[in-house]
Amino acid sequence: MSLRPSCLAALCLALSLTVGCGGAPPEKEMQQAQGALDAARAAGADLYATDEYSAAQAALTHAREAVTQRDYRLALDRALDSRERAQNAAKMAADGKAAARTDADRALIAAQAALDAVDARLHTAEVAKVPARSLAAPAQTLDTVRTALQEARAAFEAGAYNGIADRANAATASLPAASEAIAAASLAQPRRRR
Repeated sequence: MSLRPSCLAALCLALSLTVGCGGAPPEKEMQQAQGALDAARAAGADLYATDEYSAAQAALTHAREAVTQRDYRLALDRALDSRERAQNAAKMAADGKAAARTDADRALIAAQAALDAVDARLHTAEVAKVPARSLAAPAQTLDTVRTALQEARAAFEAGAYNGIADRANAATASLPAASEAIAAASLAQPRRRR
């Protein structure tokens, strides 16, 4: 009689382990996680909430690996984690995208102001009849900066805000040297007597 309760307990333990490790893979939960990842990517989470999005992808990958190892409990846990992280990433992406848009807008405005200032200095030198060959290099720099800013503005209009601030700053990095070259060419210009 004392053997029977322990056999029953062992049978219950074996049954619970079989149910926990057996059964069917959590296909529904894994599909929900994949759907949440797709929605997060569409919201821009791969660009604006990269850490959380990457964690969601990794969790789904671990869920698939757990299914391959027939550990369906772990697969379920990972699939649920993936879905939750993907949903968080989608929410974070909205905030990240708004911040990137603001940064990009500010950078473009500052870059345009810097370009306009050097462009005005070039125009003043041209009006003062500084030789064109002396202004050729700074004029070429201004054209290059203008083209880079047009490309950055096109990306901004397309909603690709990530990296625009860096592109605008890189584009205008050559403007101080161009401004100095214009000033030097203007000073080298001989003054005419009245």
